Amino acid sequence: MPALSALEVTGTWGAGEVAIAVVDRSGVIDRRGPTHVERPLASVTKLFTTLAVLVGLEEGIVALDDPVGPPGATLRHLLAHASGCAPDDRARVVAPPGKRRVYSNAGIELAASHLEERSGLAFVDYLQGGVLEPLGAANMRLVGSPAHGGRASIDDLVALAAELLAARLLAPETLALATRVAFPGLAGVVPGFGRFEPCDWGLGFELASHKRPHWMGTRRSPASFGHFGQSGSFCFVEPDRAIACVALCEVPFGPWAATAWPLFFDILLAELDS
Repeated sequence: MPALSALEVTGTWGAGEVAIAVVDRSGVIDRRGPTHVERPLASVTKLFTTLAVLVGLEEGIVALDDPVGPPGATLRHLLAHASGCAPDDRARVVAPPGKRRVYSNAGIELAASHLEERSGLAFVDYLQGGVLEPLGAANMRLVGSPAHGGRASIDDLVALAAELLAARLLAPETLALATRVAFPGLAGVVPGFGRFEPCDWGLGFELASHKRPHWMGTRRSPASFGHFGQSGSFCFVEPDRAIACVALCEVPFGPWAATAWPLFFDILLAELDS
């Protein structure tokens, strides 16, 4: 496939140096920017953490119905941002489990701590051996919270995207479960884009569903999923077209991204469809 003109649009974002790649099931279609430069992932870290928990699920180390977090909450609630755990405080509860979609870094940290406790390994070691090494994500490092403390290169995100397009580390059935709506009908907020009713989420993965306006644009299918980070990072997966797009930006997420990203995805998908 010839070079994608849509990627040239990234030069108009005002996001400094942008590393970006478009991937299909055969590999990288096109890319721009430095491939080995590490940048903060912010909340895209959650996707690597989610994979670690799902590997633990398949190994029988954890179960989705394990009680974890606020009273009445389970590992499933934590991954789906449905536990009622406050955004950045493990000890504070702001809603009963299963009643609201409360986006929570603390909830993801609790999920990682649960895997650590059950496995007997430090979470960073489980992540390294169970996810990063098998994926070939050689530069990805967890230097802080399992919810937002990762650093990686665009090559690492390409490895992540390849797994999400064609599961090899996970059983396809496990990935399908994680990318279906968990606790349907819950209202909530996507940071930077506002409140949605419903605010659909899978197990660790944000689902595009019928959200409007949304960072994934208007041309993507409702089945699209992924995550973005406040560092200016994203991982977008469009399973109906079997393509993914990953990016790392030099400038943190802000109004520029809320405008630029939806337009970019609309241009990219139009080009891929033509």
